[in-house]
Amino acid sequence: MDDATIALHDLSEQVAACPKCALSKTRTKAVPGAGDPHADIVFIGEGPGYNEDQQGLPFVGQAGKFLDELLASIDLRREDVYIANVIKCRPPNNRDPQPGEIEACAPWLDQQLDIIKPRMIVTLGRFSMSRYFQGQTIGRIHGQPKKIDGVVVVPMYHPAAALHQANLRGTIMEDFKKLPGILRELSQSAEEPAKPEPVQMKLL
Repeated sequence: MDDATIALHDLSEQVAACPKCALSKTRTKAVPGAGDPHADIVFIGEGPGYNEDQQGLPFVGQAGKFLDELLASIDLRREDVYIANVIKCRPPNNRDPQPGEIEACAPWLDQQLDIIKPRMIVTLGRFSMSRYFQGQTIGRIHGQPKKIDGVVVVPMYHPAAALHQANLRGTIMEDFKKLPGILRELSQSAEEPAKPEPVQMKLL
């Protein structure tokens, strides 16, 4: 195993034993994240649900099935990306994550992103979106990439939203189809040679 794989494995073991908030007392299993330690894209959801809490893996319920479809639509699999959540333990009755829980979990997500060093982060839902776009609404900015601290962040609706509002399914699929083009643009800009600095002539 390479350094990134080992580092993520060690981090996952720490998350599994994390006592930082009250969710540690009600969880069945912590859900650190899963996928490629060298992924170009990291998807960040909100928090584990019932199925995730049972299996210790992210996005394994109905929303996860839709996420698999979305990935397949742009020729990707789970193994090609990394999937994590803002919080690593299931809130009781799938309630929204509380600010203190998000704050307690933030260092885990920070460390994951430091290890993986993705070129793109896709936020799924409003809680992961607000990590990067404070004061914004998902309805206004979904699918619109923005470079933040050297990484392109693309806010999107959570796949579960399509399960509750069927009219959002098409919107989410269209937003997903933008991702390969955004990655291509990133590759092209990285390959462009730096322009030489203009030579300053000294006047005698």
